[in-house]
Parts: sequence; structure tokens; C-alpha cells
Amino acid sequence: MKKIINTKHAPNPVGPYNQSVLAGGMLFVSGQIAIDPETNELVNGTIEAETHQVLRNLGAILKEAGLWYEDVVKCSVFVKDMNDYGRINAVYSEYFNEPNHAPARELVEVSNLPKFVNVEISVIALAH
Repeated sequence: MKKIINTKHAPNPVGPYNQSVLAGGMLFVSGQIAIDPETNELVNGTIEAETHQVLRNLGAILKEAGLWYEDVVKCSVFVKDMNDYGRINAVYSEYFNEPNHAPARELVEVSNLPKFVNVEISVIALAH
């Protein structure tokens, strides 16, 4: 069985998908981009500001499922420019800074992302 988990504290999906699906003791969270759920506007400016918003959106979805960043076992990070790697990683480490809690991860450069943002992150978390 699967359970759909959505929250108003993260952006509404921009297509035919849900924010997350709980199945088999795992929470699969759709890729999040830097949309502020209060204004429904993209957060522009710096790659750091975008990354913080993406991770806050992920945190809101995790919280709705009764989970938190420590429960994440896998992150997929998609970036428009690999030159932003260090700056994204600096922000990322504020959310996943403990070696014992840091998830597995890949970070890959892609040619484009939804709404032409610079970073998108999806996660898989272990539900309790």
C-alpha cells in the first residue's frame, strides 16, 4: 500500500505528481525547486538562496510525514552549473552536517531544470 503525503508548507506540484509517497517504510519525496510556498514565486538571487529554499521545502514535506533530515537515506541533486558545486554543498552541509546522519548522494549537472532553476533536490527517507 502507498500513502500520498502533501503539505501546504511546500510548493504545490507543477504537474501530475504528489509531493511525496510513503510506501514500504520509505518516503519518496519528489524533486523540489526554489519556489516559496507562501508566495508561489521562485526565489531568485544567489545559488545559496535557491538551495536554502529547496531544502526548506524538503524539510516541510519530511515534517508532514513525521520525519526530519536525519531520516533521509538518499539525496539526488541536480544542478544547472557544476561550478556552483561548492556553494551548493556549503548550504547542503547546514542541513546534512553530521557524518552519522548524512545520506548517500549524487550531484549531477543537467542541461535544464523545471522553470529554468539552478538546483533541484529529491530525497528518499526511512519512515519510523
